[in-house]
Amino acid sequence: MQICIIHFFFVILQPILRICVRTHDIYMDKIRNFCIIAHIDHGKSTIADRLLEFTNTVDVRQMENQVLDDMDLEKERGITIKSHAIQMQYKGYTLNLIDTPGHVDFSYEVSRSIAACEGAILIVDASQGVQAQTISNLYMALEHDLEIIPVMNKCDMDSAMPDMVEDEIVELLGCKREEIIRASGKTGMGVEDILEAIIERIPAPQGDPNAPLQALIFDSVFNSFRGIIAYFKIVNGTIKAGDHVKFVNTGKEYDAQEIGVLKLDMIPTKTLSAGNVGYIISGIKNSTEVKVGDTITQCARPCSEAISGFEEVKPMVFAGIYPIETEDFEDLRSSLEKLQLNDASLTFTPESSVALGFGFRCGFLGLLHMEIVQERLDREFDMDVITTVPNVSYRVFTKDGKMTEVHNPAGMPDPTLIDHVEEPYIRASIITTTNFIGPIMTLCLDKRGELIKQEYISGNRVEIYFDLPLGEIVIDFYDKLKSISKGYASFDYHPSGFRESDLVKLDILLNGEQVDALSTLTHRANAVDFGRRMCEKLKELLPRQQFDIAIQAAIGAKIIARETVKQVRKDVLAKCYGGDVSRKRKLLEKQKRGKKRMKQIGNVEVPQKAFLAVLKLD
Repeated sequence: MQICIIHFFFVILQPILRICVRTHDIYMDKIRNFCIIAHIDHGKSTIADRLLEFTNTVDVRQMENQVLDDMDLEKERGITIKSHAIQMQYKGYTLNLIDTPGHVDFSYEVSRSIAACEGAILIVDASQGVQAQTISNLYMALEHDLEIIPVMNKCDMDSAMPDMVEDEIVELLGCKREEIIRASGKTGMGVEDILEAIIERIPAPQGDPNAPLQALIFDSVFNSFRGIIAYFKIVNGTIKAGDHVKFVNTGKEYDAQEIGVLKLDMIPTKTLSAGNVGYIISGIKNSTEVKVGDTITQCARPCSEAISGFEEVKPMVFAGIYPIETEDFEDLRSSLEKLQLNDASLTFTPESSVALGFGFRCGFLGLLHMEIVQERLDREFDMDVITTVPNVSYRVFTKDGKMTEVHNPAGMPDPTLIDHVEEPYIRASIITTTNFIGPIMTLCLDKRGELIKQEYISGNRVEIYFDLPLGEIVIDFYDKLKSISKGYASFDYHPSGFRESDLVKLDILLNGEQVDALSTLTHRANAVDFGRRMCEKLKELLPRQQFDIAIQAAIGAKIIARETVKQVRKDVLAKCYGGDVSRKRKLLEKQKRGKKRMKQIGNVEVPQKAFLAVLKLD
């Protein structure tokens, strides 16, 4: 009997298993996962549109410019804010494309997309050449061993410099000239060559479809009807609809109610195996149960270890977000949690303010990111919020030897009790060309930076290292760096500890009342100039009342700057066509008494733009 079973296995079953495995190998060989990376405005979304058109992925009736950019904000501003995954079919191959943002504030989206791919299309504008994010995104892709396909876009433009830009790409990548594809997202030139290069040059995903399930979550979105939808890439194993699955890091277990692939809409399927990109719906309602970078596995046959996730997000700008109505605090918390599902680079912790009540201290990747989050809270969740002045965390040492970590200037102890204050420093690395070394060094030195060293990388590119106070870079440093370098500078940093600094708390008073949301910690040498500019800016922004508004900047009890918003006056003498002067004086005295009484009970409402005044002081 045993001999018969062994004979049956070797003679009949084994060839069938070999065919099954071989068939699956052929299927995995037919998958290509790739993303599109480039500097902002180099034409990523337009090239993606042409690829979708050429492969007939999108119906002609559904076709529009920036078809993958599904947010109104993206279409209005002409930028990509979110990475977008979509599946195409071409010559029997399954092509999983992820279109990524180009702005530096959304570089975390790019890093997550790269982790889910085996190859990348690097697009360079033929009229602008290699720029900052071209280099940064390329380095990110090379760190993950991605196959790079260089594409020179906008070759149809009169201002195009194809030969010069080709030289730059060859120097940057070390590739051959014939490997660079000349294309135009506007006319469709070179699109077929790009598709052929994807199939020929990008390797098929590696993985064992018969191993325990390992799927990496690279994005998620909240749907009010179906709960949280997680997007994943399967590294090993196979997942079927109805499987009982586990999210490794959170330890939660769910039933895979629906799985499928991402086209312009979500297309349900019964099975997805290694190498594929898809989505899972499990009816999850709690946003804290899904983490980007988590691993999905099966409960019955779990994987031995989780997939290493993405790099930790490093917020560059911190600001308080408060609801205008205090009772909306829990709604704001829920909105931020749902937004964090779709934007993993957003971080937040609860905090409170004397003037604004309860809110959240949020971390952003830049000022544009902060602006976009505020706009999305308004549009997608109908939340009216106030955003405070951006700041960082400080260590305050009191005279009795205690150390307190202060996240908000309002939490500073009385100046008489403070022994010294320490502020966080960073080691900054700036990559630029030799043309901009002078202005960049001046900018860093103005921000109290210390030059550590500079190294020439290749050609005319140089890397400069500075030690900078984090508080000096959170407001306008990034924007100024991009302006003076014409966008041709990439910036990275890592924390390098705390240092003692001569910092003072600068308060803003309106009619003698302190507005803690406008308070900032600044270096003593910059305090007077900063306070004066704040008062001048607030004078422009505050609406006039029927009484004078005194705007003062103070360090402790010392007033260092003052401006006055003059009252709106009614002409009470208009009805007097003559008569004794005492009658006119009587009317003016009556008006004066009314103004004085109004000032005692009057309330000055500070508009939202006043809280962001410090961002535009220059």
